[in-house]
Amino acid sequence: MRKVLANPAEMIARGAPRVIHNDAELEAYTEALFQLTALESPSRSQVEAIELLTLLVERYEQEHYPIPAADPASVVRFLIEQQKLTQRDLIPQFGSESAVSMFLSGQRNLTIEQVRKLSTRFKLPTDLFIPKAVRASTAR
Repeated sequence: MRKVLANPAEMIARGAPRVIHNDAELEAYTEALFQLTALESPSRSQVEAIELLTLLVERYEQEHYPIPAADPASVVRFLIEQQKLTQRDLIPQFGSESAVSMFLSGQRNLTIEQVRKLSTRFKLPTDLFIPKAVRASTAR
């Protein structure tokens, strides 16, 4: 059986990837990641390096540059625009065009059934269609 980590401290001292602490390190790791992902046929060790650098970059960006969760109406508006749909196209998920309109204008929230139908239609996780405040209160 091969040793996975013979001496992690020694590996890091010799320049192995480590936790990103600032934007300069982020830039260097991102550049290295771009170079690796541009390879046509990366080796096994290069694929592992891509995975590790991706984890490190994502961790730093989530901590320092979080993306706020979008409200469900914004998500649906975005999907309508991207897929060149009309409100009428969503009648099967909402029941009526007026229900779609009321939701998009903020006059109504989605029902559980509408959340399920939207999730199925767009092949996206249900939590994208549930307001962040509701998700937080049910997580407790």
